[in-house]
Amino acid sequence: MKVEEGQPHPLGATYTGEGVNFAVFSAHATRVDVCIYDDAGEKEIGRVTLPEYTDEVWHGHVPGLLPGARYGLRVHGPYEPENGHRFNPNKLLLDPYAKAHMGELVWGPELFGYTVGHEDGDLSFDERDSAHLVPKCVVVDSRFAWEQPEGPRVPWDRTIVYETHVRGHTMRHPAVPEHLRGTFAGFANDEVLRHIRDLGVTSIELLPVQRFVSQSFLEEKGLKNYWGYDTLGFFALKPRYLHEPSIDEFKRMVDRIHAHGLELILDVVYNHTPEGNELGPTISFKGIDNASYYRLMPGGEDGPGARYYINDTGTGNTLNLSHPRVLQMVTDSLRYWVTEMHVDGFRFDLATILARETYGFDEGGGFLDSCRQDPVLSSVKLIAEPWDCGPGGYQVGGFPPGWAEWNDRFRDTVRAFWKGDEGMAPALAGCMTASADRFNRRGRRPWASVNFITAHDGFTLADLTSYNDKHNDANGEDNRDGHSDNRSWNCGAEGPTDDAEVNTLRARQRRNLLATLLLSQGTPMLLGGDEFGRTQQGNNNAYCQDNEISGFDWEAIDDAGRSLIAFVQRLTQLRRDLPVLRRNRFLTGEFDEELQLRDVTWLACDGNQMEQPHWDDPRTRCFGMLLEGHARATAIARRGPDQSVLLVFNGWEDAIDFVLPPASDGAQWRLEIDTAQEPPAPGERFEAGSSYTVTARSMLVLVAA
Repeated sequence: MKVEEGQPHPLGATYTGEGVNFAVFSAHATRVDVCIYDDAGEKEIGRVTLPEYTDEVWHGHVPGLLPGARYGLRVHGPYEPENGHRFNPNKLLLDPYAKAHMGELVWGPELFGYTVGHEDGDLSFDERDSAHLVPKCVVVDSRFAWEQPEGPRVPWDRTIVYETHVRGHTMRHPAVPEHLRGTFAGFANDEVLRHIRDLGVTSIELLPVQRFVSQSFLEEKGLKNYWGYDTLGFFALKPRYLHEPSIDEFKRMVDRIHAHGLELILDVVYNHTPEGNELGPTISFKGIDNASYYRLMPGGEDGPGARYYINDTGTGNTLNLSHPRVLQMVTDSLRYWVTEMHVDGFRFDLATILARETYGFDEGGGFLDSCRQDPVLSSVKLIAEPWDCGPGGYQVGGFPPGWAEWNDRFRDTVRAFWKGDEGMAPALAGCMTASADRFNRRGRRPWASVNFITAHDGFTLADLTSYNDKHNDANGEDNRDGHSDNRSWNCGAEGPTDDAEVNTLRARQRRNLLATLLLSQGTPMLLGGDEFGRTQQGNNNAYCQDNEISGFDWEAIDDAGRSLIAFVQRLTQLRRDLPVLRRNRFLTGEFDEELQLRDVTWLACDGNQMEQPHWDDPRTRCFGMLLEGHARATAIARRGPDQSVLLVFNGWEDAIDFVLPPASDGAQWRLEIDTAQEPPAPGERFEAGSSYTVTARSMLVLVAA
């Protein structure tokens, strides 16, 4: 095959109209070959050596090559593991910039750069060809006729996130044709999207859809990587989610999501790859330039040497975002998903690692600075999972302006309060006000706190109220995996029960948890399926359950499920209608002398303001939160006063009489929600000073009428 000089940019395989330009970064390689395969991806039909090397980029142009061409890389260089180099041209490699992949990875000893079982371990060299086990990269044509060229760009203070899984959400959906279930085409079904939209949420957050693999130990047990947190291609889609082998299917899904007024946020994993540690396979980065792509241990007297990997992720390796070309790859990938695929934001798995330099976490690190100044990335939603297992890895509240963060303190506190733990009132008050002690700095706003009760990792809402203990036997790890500190409560029976009293209490607890989540300051995130009581049968670590455990059972939704859906819709409507519930400034509780009021007042059961002894009493489990619509910050934001809202929490086992405080302008209080009523019957009015009996373990929402 003929090959010309080509260009060193853009990286990857780019169709030029006359052929395909290949550009591959490797600072330490001595030669890069591009292998071209037939349409089946099985037979090599041509090979070219990239002829030019510019600024550590190997490049060349192949005239006449068209979109759809299948290819892989073979990279030559030193095999010196002790110096961090693991080049082995016997191993076919995936292009880090490939926009599409064909086929699935097949595990076998040929994937490894060393000879598995050799007495020298990873210092040995394996000469077997791995091409028959490796997916092939595909050259794509990026042209697409968008019907919705712009997303809805939902303001942060109006954002409600809905976390779900493209396969689990649709694999049992009756409105989705069977051959489309589990695919992007299936998720684009209008009935699927109408349900999400009608809940009142604004932004769909999909678990990883970038190309990932299933680990060999799972396949040996007949399981699969369901969640997808093991990304191999940062520009490519998971082929299994495509009904047709074209990235246009994903684009059509995005178009339909935007047509329903919803945003799409992708959960992305840029902290590690499936290549593992020194004993892992050679599939892509390790064989292209191991010493550049990964953080390696220091050599000499300071450490064991570059043969070994820094493992801040717990997966065996850590991507080296301190290297400019690796940082470029990640930011190029993010821009690609925004500009070419039209997604509206990202949730970053183990994001602390992305902000970690050689000396540790730095909120002014290269990656965070790159996102902050980038005109594309700074305009979309950026959500961090602000922890990893490395030193100093817990960084909730530590990210810079422009970022939102998962707030696990909210999750743990709200669970503990409604479970009945003592001493939780002060912590709950802090969570209801967007954890200002963590986030109110450098001009950050309350939306920076992404509040959640449940997520993919852990119990669903139904299981949180039905199980005291995890039940992960299906994972094949003797129930040792998953969190043991769930702060869950089964309400009197472990698992499913016919006990009417237990089921009534469980339903009320679910309403309590949902109301607390959706009426707190900050950005709420709802786990898909919680709106109708989806269960995973007590499994709190369903990462490998690509089956009915994780699949949403839409046909099993009963009257209780439909009632819970209606309850969620009522909560999201209140959040939309009452701006005081989604303030864009942190509440302070300070007294405004001019207006003679506070933006938030905490009330004891007698209707008076809580004093320090109330907060210090660990038995305080019933109190009120008065949000004043006439407060200055609210009025400025609205150009006029808003309605005031009173939230009352009763975590006691007994009913309590709560005295209603005066409302602004002498208004009455109108009951909007009492979680003890099934279904809730809003509309009743009460005078200030009257007493309302708050049922045990229940919550009230009243609005100044």
